[in-house]
Amino acid sequence: MSQDDNPHKSKRSDVDDRLYSPSAARNRDIIRDTFLAHMPTTGHILEVGAGSGEHGVHIAAHAPDLTWHSGDPDPEARRSINAWIKACGLANMPAPHHIDASHPEWEIDETTPFGGIVSINMIHIAPFGAAIGLFTGAGRLLGPGGKLFLYGPFSRNGTQTAASNEAFDASLKSRDPRWGIRDIEQDLVPLSNKNALHLATLVEMPANNLTLIFEKTS
Repeated sequence: MSQDDNPHKSKRSDVDDRLYSPSAARNRDIIRDTFLAHMPTTGHILEVGAGSGEHGVHIAAHAPDLTWHSGDPDPEARRSINAWIKACGLANMPAPHHIDASHPEWEIDETTPFGGIVSINMIHIAPFGAAIGLFTGAGRLLGPGGKLFLYGPFSRNGTQTAASNEAFDASLKSRDPRWGIRDIEQDLVPLSNKNALHLATLVEMPANNLTLIFEKTS
């Protein structure tokens, strides 16, 4: 099983609405460092399906020239994001948005010049419509050279990359048959092609996970 973030295992703070994920504490530095190495560090970043908000505040705290727009469709997650923003005193993170990636209309100012869109550990614990919506939104919002940053477990050409991921995929599907590890070549590259994006960077990460960065071509 993948050893990364499972939003169903988050624990609430005793003092405020912050949610904590032990696995987020383990992998937040490597995700931050990979983001800072490959993504814009100035301008506006949109994070979709942010869950507890831990990854967003960790990156935003190390990139003060970014405006980081984090959010989640779940009210409990948004309360956690708000609490994390306040606890970290981050002036470069506005109040969380309500975007549901699977919804065709995103409740955000689409005139904002987003240089990047981020989704961490989201598309395998959601119906495939969320992945479709994420790529469609990226194609709509990103200008030429803009980047879509995805992190999580992925399969390659119809094959799981590790036995642990195969078991994790089976576990996900047992909880909801609409969930599951998405395939890069069979699922995601076709979506990128439909939305003027191409896979520019693939980074191997700990615990059988990958970072994928798709770049807008036009």
